[in-house]
Amino acid sequence: MRFKTKYFGEIECPDEDKLHFPEGLFGFEEEKEFFLLPFEGSEGSLLCFQSAVTPGLAFVAMNPFSLKPDYAPVLTPRELKAMGVERSEDLCFYTLCVVRSPAAESTVNLRCPVAINDQTRRAMQVILEEGGYHMHHLLSEFRRKEESAPC
Repeated sequence: MRFKTKYFGEIECPDEDKLHFPEGLFGFEEEKEFFLLPFEGSEGSLLCFQSAVTPGLAFVAMNPFSLKPDYAPVLTPRELKAMGVERSEDLCFYTLCVVRSPAAESTVNLRCPVAINDQTRRAMQVILEEGGYHMHHLLSEFRRKEESAPC
């Protein structure tokens, strides 16, 4: 599939790489299909959820485990069933970012991650009730981690 993007110009992505969000993202419920695209040089820890339909709609995301290796999101039984898995550990997780200048003032939302079943390409944004995570963690709270998560 060839399409225009917010950050990468016009690109080609295999249709099978498309993520399906049956419920959309919070505030963007009508947007059901996205591609997860890495930013060059980020080694997979800084990415972009790019709408497959709306070129100007893209969300900067991070691998939360690159910031906080002990991040442990736990989905409800209903969410796990909707995602087609038995355990939260069977999913990949990404957190949405609000990018600011300077970068240290940017924030990540650890409370409302995007969960992805990379076998089915099904995705959903969830609200974590446990873990003490917040919606606005400053990037400056985290020291740089060289290791990354398996997803």
